[in-house]
Amino acid sequence: MRTWAKNASRSVFGTLFPDVCLGCGAFVTKQGVVCANCWSKLQFIERPYCEINGTPFTVDFGFGAVSANAIANPPHYHAARSATIHLSIARQLVTRLKYADRTDLAPWMADWMIRAGREFIDEADLVVPVPLHRWRYFSRRYNQSAELARVIAKKTHKAHCPSALLRKKPTRQQVGLNLRQRQENVRGAFIVPTDQHIHIAGRTILLIDDVLTTGATVNAAAKALQKSGAAKVYVLTFSQVVPQFIEPHKIRSS
Repeated sequence: MRTWAKNASRSVFGTLFPDVCLGCGAFVTKQGVVCANCWSKLQFIERPYCEINGTPFTVDFGFGAVSANAIANPPHYHAARSATIHLSIARQLVTRLKYADRTDLAPWMADWMIRAGREFIDEADLVVPVPLHRWRYFSRRYNQSAELARVIAKKTHKAHCPSALLRKKPTRQQVGLNLRQRQENVRGAFIVPTDQHIHIAGRTILLIDDVLTTGATVNAAAKALQKSGAAKVYVLTFSQVVPQFIEPHKIRSS
């Protein structure tokens, strides 16, 4: 009877809320997938890519290659990875999660992020989201990065510490700003509260955000975590804005 009731409830739920594509809303065979058309528009980031920023190369320069940008502007985080290039369907998913109350997308987006960041996840002690300022949190009612971080921590059995970072000043939107403006906008924006230092010191942190654009935001957040004694900070995002050209170099063996 219990099995029959469960199957019946699933049938009713499926009738009222049919499985649809995460991208376009077309009917699909099961929940949490995209249709063939949307799948073809997703550009997952695979090697070869910059070992520091995770930005894909168009040519394989061998293991250990890093971009000229990573050499010229070494980040405070140890390395970053992203699941997809921030185009088309990926950009739509981020926008819906961020601005349209589509927190139901977080578990499916998190699955792709886990695949992209497995090497970091295995090493990480804590999963920490990039925080919103309280004013923006009150207006939006949720933090999209925290939604992703919560799911990733649960699925990978890692400790989730959403209060490890605090955005102490109300920064302006980063959209439309160049690199220098973005860096200045988030300079000193993040702190680790005093009561959180004990959780951060000596730990390897997996820092979660939705999009990696110039890296200014996650870099400022990583700097605050390192200042509080974090051993390493890895960055994992759902998507990444990819420059048109990246000149690779080799990491020195030392």
